[in-house]
Amino acid sequence: MLRRKLPAVDPAIAPEQGYTRDGQPLSYNRAPAADIAPWIARVYVTRVSAPADYTLSCGLFNDTAMLRIQTEGRWTAETADGSRRLCNAALFFGPQSRRMPVSVTGSFTSVGVALRPGACTAMQGPRVGDFVDRLISTNAVGMPSERFMALLEPGAPMEEWLQQLEQAFRNRIEQMACPPPDPVTARFEAISYRDPSMTVSEAARECGVDRRTLERVVNRDFGMPPKQVLRRARALDMASYLRGVADSDEADEIALRYYDESHLIHEFTELFGMSPSQFVKRPQPILTLALESRQARRLEALNRLVPGQIRPWE
Repeated sequence: MLRRKLPAVDPAIAPEQGYTRDGQPLSYNRAPAADIAPWIARVYVTRVSAPADYTLSCGLFNDTAMLRIQTEGRWTAETADGSRRLCNAALFFGPQSRRMPVSVTGSFTSVGVALRPGACTAMQGPRVGDFVDRLISTNAVGMPSERFMALLEPGAPMEEWLQQLEQAFRNRIEQMACPPPDPVTARFEAISYRDPSMTVSEAARECGVDRRTLERVVNRDFGMPPKQVLRRARALDMASYLRGVADSDEADEIALRYYDESHLIHEFTELFGMSPSQFVKRPQPILTLALESRQARRLEALNRLVPGQIRPWE
């Protein structure tokens, strides 16, 4: 069995939603309303208190496009377009092919919606392949930033914020009569959660299409080739386990997706910019928040966890 050491924590920050059993920060994240679930993967609110002059250096690594509304904190992100400095804004993040370095000074609040693969295509939004490892104001993709900011009434309960965001997406879906994402995309997403070690040819057969069709659909809806999507999913599951936000019963399965330790170190370092041991030794609060939300989504999608159920790491 893969042996895991306790991951480092950052004592300077205090997440409003508390901590995992290992002392890692938690956000308020949940499954979307059932009627918009074909397009929306997850909704979340993160509130973290920190000294006004404290700068937290960390990273983000998300496998889906995201709408993020930052209402507090002074952010910097190292994107494919260079360094970006951000304050209060509604932003569209494309999916990430590797860890994106980010830092934030002071307390911060982030509210967001994770889009399912294919949702941008179905909703006539931006081409995700054009925004891999990039972020832009939502103004640039036809979603006025000020309109999203206005949805978050200061002092309102977190759940009210999420319901407001869900309604905004519901309105767009209804007004545009958006179809659900391509069934091939949905099946491949499920494969990436269940068995990211599957070959692309095997995945194509399970999706009921030839390999060329699968590659075309996945490139369109995930923004990268199928092999890269599966490799990223495998690394994200390993990272979640190392940070203590995965189901420990899957430890052996997660470890066996790599040929040996050398394979793990090489692939992990390429995607995260550090070795697995370095990843555990350094506090990774922002990245851990994203990993925890993804793992909750993944376990629910695999019917291993019921929405609202206590998660294995809590």
